[in-house]
Amino acid sequence: MISKEITEYAAAHSSTESDLLKQLDRETHLKVLSPGMLSGHIQGRLLSMISHLVKPVQILEIGTYTGYSALCLAEGLAENGVLHTIEANNELVEIIERYFLASGFDEHLQLHIGDAKRVLPSLTGPFEIVFIDADKENYVNYYNLIFDKVRPGGLIIADNTLWHGNVLTNDKGKETIGIVAFNEMIKKDLRIEKVLLPFRDGLMIIRKL
Repeated sequence: MISKEITEYAAAHSSTESDLLKQLDRETHLKVLSPGMLSGHIQGRLLSMISHLVKPVQILEIGTYTGYSALCLAEGLAENGVLHTIEANNELVEIIERYFLASGFDEHLQLHIGDAKRVLPSLTGPFEIVFIDADKENYVNYYNLIFDKVRPGGLIIADNTLWHGNVLTNDKGKETIGIVAFNEMIKKDLRIEKVLLPFRDGLMIIRKL
């Protein structure tokens, strides 16, 4: 694991997040369970940079949480672009919608509340970026549901693919089993180029060939 000091050094030498994102980070830590699920400053800047490089017309996010990563990805949307984001927990709607409205990206953000496995078939794409950061036991299912909706050359980014290092242990938790199954499937998939970055909790970057 990267030390707190190195993480702070990296943050200090990265582009700053907006005041709105800082506020969302603080509110999430104060009011919401499991604030470690938040993408946070450094990962948020990486997602924003990737989005700016791609300039996507359509982005799909599976796992909104409080909306931090969605707002970062929205920064690089094409002028007429849209980001679809799916969240299972309807208790988070108020905070998500409040920050979406304050961001100025509100007209480009489509929030879907419900089980992603049920929502995904209704979304057509094609998507230039897909960000998967939801229940780990369903990563394989999500990948299979969205793959044909990603344009050739498009990116699929999956978070938590090292899962606190448990991918190297005998942990039998459903989240670990799900992540290991996902990583092994990605390793064998010849339709893609992939790099598993040891960044935060593991970030799998996938490019569809």
